[in-house]
Amino acid sequence: MNKNPVVIIGAGPAGLAAGYEFINRGIKPVILERSSIVGGISRTESYKDFHFDIGGHRFFSKNDDINKLWQEMLGPDFLQVSRLSRIYYQRKFFNYPLRPANALFNLGPVESFLILISYCRSRLAPQPEENNFEEWVINRFGERLYLTFFKTYTEKVWGIPCKEIRADWAAQRIKGLSLLVAVSNALFGGQQAKSLIEQFYYPKFGPGMMWQRFTDYIVAGGGEVMLNCEVSSVLHDNSKITTVEYRNGTNLKEISAENFISSMPISRLVKLLKPLPPAEILKSAEQLAYRAFIIVVLVIDKAALFPDQWLYVHSPAVQVGRIQNFKNWSRFMVPDQNKTSIGMEYFCNQNDRTWKMADNELVEMAALEMEEMGFSPASQVIDSYVVRQPHAYPVYDSTYKKNLLNIRKYLNNFNNLQTIGRSGMHRYNNMDHSMQTGILAAKNCCGEVHDLWAVNEEKSYLEERRPVKEIPAIPENVLIRAFARMDKFAFAVAFGSVCGLLVFSATIWIISRGGDIQNSHLRLLAQYFIGYAVTVKGAFIAFGYSFFWGFLFGWLFAYLRNLFMAIYIYRIKRKAELLSLKDFFDNF
Repeated sequence: MNKNPVVIIGAGPAGLAAGYEFINRGIKPVILERSSIVGGISRTESYKDFHFDIGGHRFFSKNDDINKLWQEMLGPDFLQVSRLSRIYYQRKFFNYPLRPANALFNLGPVESFLILISYCRSRLAPQPEENNFEEWVINRFGERLYLTFFKTYTEKVWGIPCKEIRADWAAQRIKGLSLLVAVSNALFGGQQAKSLIEQFYYPKFGPGMMWQRFTDYIVAGGGEVMLNCEVSSVLHDNSKITTVEYRNGTNLKEISAENFISSMPISRLVKLLKPLPPAEILKSAEQLAYRAFIIVVLVIDKAALFPDQWLYVHSPAVQVGRIQNFKNWSRFMVPDQNKTSIGMEYFCNQNDRTWKMADNELVEMAALEMEEMGFSPASQVIDSYVVRQPHAYPVYDSTYKKNLLNIRKYLNNFNNLQTIGRSGMHRYNNMDHSMQTGILAAKNCCGEVHDLWAVNEEKSYLEERRPVKEIPAIPENVLIRAFARMDKFAFAVAFGSVCGLLVFSATIWIISRGGDIQNSHLRLLAQYFIGYAVTVKGAFIAFGYSFFWGFLFGWLFAYLRNLFMAIYIYRIKRKAELLSLKDFFDNF
């Protein structure tokens, strides 16, 4: 490799993880970051010693290597936090995920009854297909509960109707439910949904503290992390990226390398290529959509507002979608414990009306909505700060899949370019997934072969890499046999036949042995079997009686077994659905 073995575009979790892997392999990367702060969307912004998280980031992963890496980076500055997040609706707090008793108590008897009726209707006559998020929720909770708790918040976040949220996006947030997997997990202690955790880790001064440690590690190893460097062009020739042009202030510079890794939005990357891609590729890039959001930070002259780290605001009366309470993530985020710092999050599209509002207008709106929700009078807001975050969430609309596939096919022509991370792959990756794509991309540059697009698939790539020791390898056909319905008639006939043959055989055996038949204990059966005697005729009579009662007992046993098994499996399935729905909201 030459002087610049690799250039990484973007110093978010993915780009920094790639840089970390290169340093460990003795390779010195150059990382270009357009912002003045590392960390991307999971950075920490600061204002007058108040620190705030852009979106709220829990540090928890199923990948032991990622968990270990986080711990090594921060040590005692990696705090364990007890999790609390609830739904705020009609000035009431609802447990999350929803718990029937809490939800019904808060909603009141009339609304609860209507929700129950709606639920029963959905269970008795479910929609035959579940092609979108709306159909999925209605089939499981009923239309009225869907309209109450799910529709408003989801559409606040995405800005599109729930009917337009594609099935493959829902499958990524609401993992495909396999009854066999659910039963296997319940029986053999398998892994729970990742959002079930009651505790998580969080850096003392916010997530940016983690990414600064990664930066320090890379720089100490001889790499470069160059801030305020915005890429303006990506030059290529003969199926290879050759040079990246970037601006540092007013200066236009360029840098060449053997390998290039990009975590910038993939649609923007395509538009920066020189020569430009074909028109159809540019059109696909133009049609890829990202959802932006604005966080309005309010410093309030009040020691406490609510105990949650964040609230999901499902009320359609206000525009705010989620509220962060930074002191509850870490008390070190707020310098004065008599004050509270909250982040009012507004989901929007870049350059729409909300995005273009002046900072003072946004602060006024946030303060008034906070007062309207009953948390604190607007007069108690003593300071504020506004952050606009473009390209926050890749949108899975009706055309994204085709457009992304076109772009991927085109970029595959470049043998020294890889895209990583949430924006770089237009995929709803979490921090650990994004880091894993960066690490694997670095390994690919060193001769290994890894499919970055396999990370965060339906069967998680991260889980596949872990030693499989928590769940025994139970063949599918074994589970199918174990939980198959029992044929009531067949079992009743079999059980009745066994009972009849036992009594018949016992009677014939006593007759054939001879002896004092009159003193045989079997003759007592005459008290229950009318006409029975210890004779050949009696043996047939006993067979008939025993078969009849055995048949009834066997049929009843099979019926109750099927009933209880159905209830048990239904409870497992419902629990899995609820946990998966929890994952859906947790990872916005």
